Order: sequence, then C-alpha cells, then structure tokens
Amino acid sequence: MARRRRDSPFSCRAKPALRLGVSTLLLYLCLNCASLGHADPWPASARPTLLVGAIELRRCPTVPAYCGTLNRPMDPTGAIPGRISIYFEYYPHAAVAKSLGTLVATEGGPGYPATESRDSYLALFKPLRQRRDVLIMDNRGTGQSGAVECRELQNAKQWTVEMNAACGDSLGARAALYSTAYAADDLAAILDALDIRRIDLYGDSYGTYFEQVFAVRHPDMLRAIVLDGAYPLNGPGYAWYPSYAPAMRDKFNIACRRSEPCAQLPGTSIDHILPVLRELRAHPFPARATDSDGREREFSADASQLAIVMFGAAPAFVTVRELDAAARAFSGGDRTPLLRLMAETSTAVAPAGDIAKFSAGLATAVMCQDAPQIFDMRLAPLLRTADRDRAVQERKRSLPDTYAPFTIDEYRGMPLDYSFIDQCVKWPVSPSTHPASHVVADDAHYPDIPALIISGELDSITTLADGAAVAGAFKRGVQVRVANSFHVNALPHGRSPCTAQIVRRFFNTLQPGDTSCAGNVPPVRLVPQFVVHAAQHEPAVALPGNRAGPEQLRWISAAVMTAGDVLARLGGNSTGQGVGLRGGSFRVVSGPMAIRVTLNKVHWTEDLAVSGEIEQPLARTGTVRATLHMAGAGTLAGDLKVEWPEGIAGSIAVIRGTVDGAIVSARTAAP
Repeated sequence: MARRRRDSPFSCRAKPALRLGVSTLLLYLCLNCASLGHADPWPASARPTLLVGAIELRRCPTVPAYCGTLNRPMDPTGAIPGRISIYFEYYPHAAVAKSLGTLVATEGGPGYPATESRDSYLALFKPLRQRRDVLIMDNRGTGQSGAVECRELQNAKQWTVEMNAACGDSLGARAALYSTAYAADDLAAILDALDIRRIDLYGDSYGTYFEQVFAVRHPDMLRAIVLDGAYPLNGPGYAWYPSYAPAMRDKFNIACRRSEPCAQLPGTSIDHILPVLRELRAHPFPARATDSDGREREFSADASQLAIVMFGAAPAFVTVRELDAAARAFSGGDRTPLLRLMAETSTAVAPAGDIAKFSAGLATAVMCQDAPQIFDMRLAPLLRTADRDRAVQERKRSLPDTYAPFTIDEYRGMPLDYSFIDQCVKWPVSPSTHPASHVVADDAHYPDIPALIISGELDSITTLADGAAVAGAFKRGVQVRVANSFHVNALPHGRSPCTAQIVRRFFNTLQPGDTSCAGNVPPVRLVPQFVVHAAQHEPAVALPGNRAGPEQLRWISAAVMTAGDVLARLGGNSTGQGVGLRGGSFRVVSGPMAIRVTLNKVHWTEDLAVSGEIEQPLARTGTVRATLHMAGAGTLAGDLKVEWPEGIAGSIAVIRGTVDGAIVSARTAAP
C-alpha cells in the first residue's frame, strides 16, 4: 500500500494546493477555472431540503450541493462501543429528466477528505452531470467525518516510529476501526439509505485501494469502476514495494531518451546520476537551499536525500525535468541546482497542518491496519522490531538491489512516509477481532464489472506494473498507459485532457473506446544543462532579420531558460512568491484564464538578471507569452518578447526584441 506525500502515491494530485486551500497552485493546475464544479451557482428554484431515499438532505452552506450525515457504529461487529457521523455531499443531476445513475469519487492519501477535492471531481464529471448525480463522502477519520487528531504527529516536521506508536496508543481500541474495510462499509450504508442501487465509482491513488476493497465487499453495488493511479491490495513481496525502483529508473531513463540533448550524451540518465550518488556516499555534507516557495531549508546532502528526490513525487515534473542536468552540474562543481531540488522535495514532509484537510493520524492508522508489512503485526512491538531486523538482513542477503541504485539502508534513510518499511514497527497490536492486514479475505474475488485502470508511464508511485496487476484482477479490466505522464491523470492537473475524455466515455458506454490520444502526450522538456555563466549556454538560433551576435544569442537563450525555470517552480509553489536559482525573486497572480508571473532580477545564471512578466495559460494548451528585460555583465541590456506553444512535442520559443540596440530575431527550444 502506499503513503502520505505532498504529491503522494495515494495523494492524487499536487497536495500543497489542497492543504493550503485554493491557492495559486490549484489555479495553475486546472484546465480552466470556469470548469471547477463549485463555480456553478445554485438555481433560484433550488429547494432548501431534498429527500433522497430515507434521508432528508439540506443545502450545503458553501457549495451547490445537499449535505448529509449518517450516524454509524464505530465497530460494525459491536465488539467495540461508540459511533461516528459520516459526512457526504450529494449533487443532483441538472436536467429535469430522470437520472441515469450516480457517480461517486473517492480520494487518495490516506488521510485526505474527498470533499476537499470536490472541485477536481466535479470538473471531471461536469459533462456527465446533466443526467447523473454525484456523491462525495469523507472517509471515517478524515475531513468532516470525525478527523483523527494525533497532535504531535500532525505537527511534526518528520514522523518517527515513536510518534506513530503514541498516536496508536492514544486511539486505543479505536485504532483498528479506521480500516478501509469499514470506510467502504460506510459508503455502502449511505447508498442504502439514499436508495441508490448501483454506482459508477472513480478513485485516485489510495482511492483505488478503497475502490478494490469496496468492490470485493459490495460487488452488487457497482456498475463500473475507474482506478486512476492504481496499486493492488497485495502481492508477492508487496510490503517491500518491489516495483518502485524499476519504475523510478525507467522514469528518468525514458525522459532522457525522449529529450535530444540528454539522449545524445553517453549512457542512461541513471548513469549520469550515479557519480553524484557515489560522491554523496563518500562525502555527505550539511546543506542549505531554498524550496519552491523561497523558504530556506537545512538538510544533510547524502544518499538518502538524493533518494527522496528520485523516489518522491513532490514535485514529480520538476525533478524529472531537472535532475539529469543538475547531477551533471554537481559533478562539474556546481551544486546549486541539485541542492535546490533536495530542498524542494524536503517540503513534501512539512507539518500536515489542519486535520480537516489532512489527518496524519488517520493516514498512519490505515497504513498500520491495512497495509501488508515486512514484519508480523501480531507480535508485540519489541518482538516485532526483532522480526523487522531479521527480515531486513535476509533481504540484504537475498535481494540487495531491491532499491538500486540505492542500498536498502539508504532507502530506509528516507522519511517514514516515503519509505514506509519501518513506519508501523511500534504500532500497538490490533485486537484479534480486528486483525491487521486482513482487509479482505485471502480468497476474495473481484466482481465481473467493466474496470478501467489508468497508469502514468512515468509514475514511480503507483507503477505500470501495479496497474497491470489490478487490471488482471478484474475479468473485464483494461489498463490505459498514459505516455510521458505521472501520478493520477484524469483530474485537472494531468498533462493531457485526453484521459478525462476516456473516463467520461467509459462511464457513458462502459467501453474506453479509442485511447490512442493517451500515447500522444508530449515528452517532458528536460533542462539541457545548468550553467553558471550565460556565455556557457547554447546560443539561440538566428532567424531572418536578426542582428544580434553569437555571444548575445547565448545571453538570449539563457534569458529564456530563466523564464522556464521560474514556471517550473509553480508546480510546488503555494505562497505566490519565490526566488530564482541564484538570486532575485518572482510573484504569481492568478486570473480567470491565465496566471501572471512577475520577475524581479531573477538569476538563473550568476551574471544575468531577468525582470519582466510571463503569462502562462491555465489550459494545458495555449501560448506562453513573456516580456523580459535582461541585464548582464558590463553594459549588456536587452528587451525581449518571447512566445511558445504548450501541449505539443518539440515546442519552439520565438524571440523578438533588441539587445544593446541590435535587433533580435531568433528561436530556441521552449524551456
């Protein structure tokens, strides 16, 4: 099973936006803010209450839905007393005609409430909502369904096994009752109360785990199912996450092969990174760098910190875009780009904050109750620790390359919510009536329903191999591989609108139809090289009418790379401001159709300051436009207008303007 990360295997999308509210990042990730579901106003004729089945729902105060709760026993078996109120939102179909059915969306994490992601789900479902109702439920222990609070764990900069154990101790007998199995039963009970017979179920990341549990426990309630970023319930050696390292290596190697400057270098991308790994093993050092929000981070630059960059998904796009070039720069004596990536991935393990937006306690309870472990969870913690040590030593002997190029110890050196192996070693023993790792029966069968499994080609969290295993479990399972894409692809942050179109068609027809568009997502544009001085950069290519000289064209291409470097930071930015790689600052303002970034003497190289504005369309396609003023060493100065199209392979930036009075007419690869 998987874990919490800011953009985690189960987290579905760039989580900083969800944890910090509707921020610049959420707007940046959306296709078009007008498509967000909650933007649709209530019609004037909307009733204050709505009777659905046996429940009278009331209009929600802040969203155009009807809100409800269902009072449920904490323990359906009755062995442990107590009750919990499960919160849900019901969005009636818009047309007067009879509903064609109900769409249900379930969230990743574990720990994130589904209603906090309502905008993304409603955007996905919007073309279907004329004739289909939508239901979104907060799983028990999240959001408005009794969010679990373990204060020390919630506010910790980095989790420890002792904090996890203290959380479990504080929950007592209730700890085992936050299992996905009981959350799935809660949804079934709500459907019964609303008199909803069958549903179409969409889930992302950990939500795909929930979906499979629901499918096994309540098969007759499903018409069809879509699993976006899926991983199986179990499998051989699953507790070691054996598919992660191969997928991680493939992620960087594939991206390099599809980027001409990288592909022309000898060896694979992993070959380019290995010298840095060897250097960090031999000479780790204390480091300091700024993250995507411009905050300074302190950390140890070592092999485990590099593992976080390579295994992590926060930020997934920028690490693939930059790591190869950053590693080569590091080997050449320029540490700044790689240390920045390390600082940016460190942000992913920041304190969780508001339990209503993410519950660290629920995340740990689910991980320690449901997920398979490398040790026996029936053992007391002291004996379990010894069992873990035995298992680790045996793994080192039999499969030492499980996480290659990293050692098993280097992998375990990552934070607990990255590596997972040690996370539950001191968690309290579950009662025999609610044993750990028994979410479904060992001989459970998946229902014979249409199942669509979506897997990003560059997803090293819920891997292609994981998705294939899930597809194989369903008799009518079909896996769609989304080229050049990462974790979770049907929601607005995905790299192509194609995947959402496939999902909608599948829910309409129970067939994925033509999925060829999933193979046409453009490759990630990698940084060709990091340079300290602008004159070291490859020059832009002169076009007819150009009067700028070769040296000036190098400065011009470096100015374009400065703009691209700032835009790449937006995927992890949650404050609306940040700093350049080597100095300067930028600010971000979101509009209805685009975001506007203002640069103030931003330095991508040490000797070139770039100011001006960039307009980035919110859609995955469209034209990026930048007006840049560049000031270089000596008296060099220039004013440029730069444009390039997004959403296509081989995008070219066209540059017009003047440098030192000379007319500029040039092109370069889009940054």
